[in-house]
Amino acid sequence: MNYRKFGRLGWQVSDIGYGMWGMAGWTGSDDDQSKNSLDLAVELGCNFFDTAWGYGEGKSEELLGALVKRHPSQKLYTATKVPPNNFTWPSESHFKLADVFPYDHIIEYAEKSLKNLAMETVDLLQFHVWEDTWAEQDEWKRAVEQLKQDGKIQGIGLSLNRWEPNNGLQTIRTGLIDAVQVIYNVFDQAPEDQLFPLCDEMDVGVIARVPFDEGTLTGTFTHDTIFPEDDWRSTYFVPENLHSSVDHADAVKAVLPEDLSMPEAALKFILANPTVSTIIPGMRKARHVRANVGCSDSEPLSEELLQELQKHRWDREPTEWSQ
Repeated sequence: MNYRKFGRLGWQVSDIGYGMWGMAGWTGSDDDQSKNSLDLAVELGCNFFDTAWGYGEGKSEELLGALVKRHPSQKLYTATKVPPNNFTWPSESHFKLADVFPYDHIIEYAEKSLKNLAMETVDLLQFHVWEDTWAEQDEWKRAVEQLKQDGKIQGIGLSLNRWEPNNGLQTIRTGLIDAVQVIYNVFDQAPEDQLFPLCDEMDVGVIARVPFDEGTLTGTFTHDTIFPEDDWRSTYFVPENLHSSVDHADAVKAVLPEDLSMPEAALKFILANPTVSTIIPGMRKARHVRANVGCSDSEPLSEELLQELQKHRWDREPTEWSQ
């Protein structure tokens, strides 16, 4: 496993981290399987784990807390998120901070997360949605200051809305943000335009989420793929999205050498960007853990293939189904 500096916080985090959304609420999630996969990740050197209260209303946080307790001799970095007070994902531009992240709500859910984690402090607390119009408002700043003063959080971050990598630039410029979490992958290269240069300038850690574009960049979806009704992807991969996503993925598959899998190419594309501190793929099964972690110190992509993959940038705008 390779490690990278996590912005101004200075942590040395595994460049392949662990996204824990799929362990609470996705079809097929199994607690024993999740526990075994998490333990294997730690064994293989993974030390950054990302969860949220919104992942099963604290269930994923409980899984993470139990993992940390099982590995007391190893430093595992914990990251979680405060849900919006109106429980609406993503936020919308007309939402007011007072309705989404009032002071009391931030404090309350930080404490709820700590209880779920069974910890006195969490390394990184993130706002689970964000609007840059809130940048200069005092309420969130007061809450962050209080939580840091009380030793309940070590750092604060923004989890940026899907396909809105620039909807946090002004907030980062306040100098109060330690990390950003953003969708970045072969398709979603827009963070490179403004967000990543600013993060480099401000020494802000970058967490790359959705490395496989919710699964299309694994190459396993077809135009006929159907998700169970209780799986959130059944509302995300509406025909309009599924068909175009499969077409774009097939175009990527066509340029890869036979000995390189799509998931491997997807992760190595992100690893090639030095601004990224860590990637957080979801990994519910042991074979996924081994495959993804194995990308960390394996042969990087050639410059020629990187340039080819850059041509597959796909800029999208948020819609009613993009969540």
